[in-house]
Amino acid sequence: MNNIIPLLNTLPTSIALADVEFFDPPMCCPTGLCGPTLDQTLLDLNEMIQTLQRENLRVERYQMTSHPNAFLGNADVMKLVREREMSALPIIVVRGKVVKVGAYPTEDEIRAALNVETK
Repeated sequence: MNNIIPLLNTLPTSIALADVEFFDPPMCCPTGLCGPTLDQTLLDLNEMIQTLQRENLRVERYQMTSHPNAFLGNADVMKLVREREMSALPIIVVRGKVVKVGAYPTEDEIRAALNVETK
């Protein structure tokens, strides 16, 4: 039983605090912007994240290999990963609610999800 407490203490505290969370598929680096060719989707995503952060929104990105506790700490994300395996990724969560599965959202989709949450 004592082994559970240390595990719980290793869960990221940002899970409940982030406005937008990206649960990414495995990539070669945290942003996916490495290697000999650049993926335009990931470039656009990175630009969108920077824009949201400049607006004082908290944005977090997690990869299963480097942030497994973030995945384990979100029951909805884990359910999707168990059901759909890697095809579920990326999973996008806005203020605790899954808003997109299997593809990255546009900035308009993120803003719409943020506006729904603030109304």
